[in-house]
Amino acid sequence: MSKNWENVLISPEHNVRKALKIINDEALRIAIVVDEHRRLLGVVTDGDIRRGILNNIDLDASVTNVMNVLPKIASSDMSQAQLINMMVENGILAIPIIDHETNQIIGLETLEGKIKRKRYDNPVFIMAGGFGTRLRPLTDSCPKPMLKVGDKPILETLLLQFIDAGFHNIFISTHYMADQITEYFGNGAKWGVNIEYVFEKEPLGTGGALGLLPKHAPQLPLIMINGDVLTTVDLQKLLNFHSDASGLATMCVREYEYQVPYGVIEGNGNRITSMVEKPVHRFFVNAGIYVIEPAIFKNVPENHKIDMPSLLEEYIASGHSIMMFPIHEYWLDIGRMDDFNKAQLDYKGLFK
Repeated sequence: MSKNWENVLISPEHNVRKALKIINDEALRIAIVVDEHRRLLGVVTDGDIRRGILNNIDLDASVTNVMNVLPKIASSDMSQAQLINMMVENGILAIPIIDHETNQIIGLETLEGKIKRKRYDNPVFIMAGGFGTRLRPLTDSCPKPMLKVGDKPILETLLLQFIDAGFHNIFISTHYMADQITEYFGNGAKWGVNIEYVFEKEPLGTGGALGLLPKHAPQLPLIMINGDVLTTVDLQKLLNFHSDASGLATMCVREYEYQVPYGVIEGNGNRITSMVEKPVHRFFVNAGIYVIEPAIFKNVPENHKIDMPSLLEEYIASGHSIMMFPIHEYWLDIGRMDDFNKAQLDYKGLFK
């Protein structure tokens, strides 16, 4: 939250000139008009003042002549991703935080502050080139990462999570209906980040796509994620774990349970030695999220077809340490129609 937000509070008795001075001096791009009880009356931006000047408003007139009396506001219980999303969708750079019971202003959040709150130069690589054949007919005219879960594409939800965590160097791998992705996200300026694309002429697999990354990609551990995954995993903790573990790569894993629906019999010859009724077996399975050192992703040959598990197996076989990071947070791979329907139900409680 902006530390000097109280400096932008003004009363209705102040004039437009005072609001303009606050906007210029405090660098928060907003002045907030409140009454004597700090109840929000309106907000003033540089654009409001410019429009007032065009309408011949005197700078010595009351600020109430130019203020927006129905500004976008947010509550203190909103998540960081929600705040960023609200500001991006509405094209605003600052949003007052309001106590809904008293209508008093209790803070101010800025898009610049959210993006700069934590900043990681590590590259992020999102795999968004798949055909999504198991989700047909939905994917007949739309790439799977662009399917809407809740009110936005899956890929946008992922992007907002990385922005919230402080990442700004985003690379997206495309193939199927790539134009829909590139036209929607552009260069990332709308979200205050940099987005670059790599295009697979032929599907290369998740590991092979690394060979298409531009040479200028930062020489830092890279986070790779499948573009059809919804998760609330803590990305900062993941990166810190990887750094502490000192492996060449870290794979996120999920615990998967399978219950045998029958009694399992073990024996020696024709003699029964044990019987277990419907035993439960637990395994770790690949969650489609990785952290990869430059020593791996900078050395994948261009147009080399290989999946990530096979690529990592090669390094394991040669004696390198590949670590695993168990995630207990929400995770869903939207691969089938049942998963897509479940995501719609889960989204509101997790990402709204």
